[in-house]
Amino acid sequence: MTSPAAAIAAYWNAAAPDFDDEPDHGLRAANTRAAWAGLLTAWLPPHPSDVLDIGCGTGSLSELIAEAGHRVTGVDLAPRMAEQARAKLSAAGLEGRFLVGDAAMPPTGEERFDVVLSRHLVWTLPDPHAALREWAGRIRPGGLLVLVEGRWREAGQSDVPYVAGAETLPWHLGVTAADLAEVVRPLVRDLRIEPLSANADLWGGPVTDERYALVARV
Repeated sequence: MTSPAAAIAAYWNAAAPDFDDEPDHGLRAANTRAAWAGLLTAWLPPHPSDVLDIGCGTGSLSELIAEAGHRVTGVDLAPRMAEQARAKLSAAGLEGRFLVGDAAMPPTGEERFDVVLSRHLVWTLPDPHAALREWAGRIRPGGLLVLVEGRWREAGQSDVPYVAGAETLPWHLGVTAADLAEVVRPLVRDLRIEPLSANADLWGGPVTDERYALVARV
């Protein structure tokens, strides 16, 4: 029997070749790329920092992070996603380290980071509460946890789970800002929520669901 982790990795491996076709995945449009670059500039430290991009996908945010002068490590469960991220930064003449591993337990050992960032990932996690505790523990004192999340239906906006058993995941429909803040608040010193739904440039067009960033200092 295929394990849930193997099924999830297989799904995202299969999705990798076309993943960047979505406007907010590939960031190919100049206005979309600029919108995300502007957010990262506002969120990340002004000096070169160590950034862990969990669930990095094809590395579009990792590329922007490296362009801004930071040292980026990306982690993804799907080997093909990590391969594409590695190739994307190499083609741009940028440095980045990309590892294959479980987002809930990033394979970075005892290493600590100035920023842990994740975008649109927690809905895929079997135990998001445990993962968030783990992520907070990977951050140096005074560092940042940045979570770009939302409340939506599963991938494809259908009633069919994207992999068998996905409907049992705690946050498989996404998570509201209020609910995510409630879980994160005990792990950090302070946090703020930035609504993102109204900025159509981020998504390649208007959206009607709840999308936001949670930015917390540890």
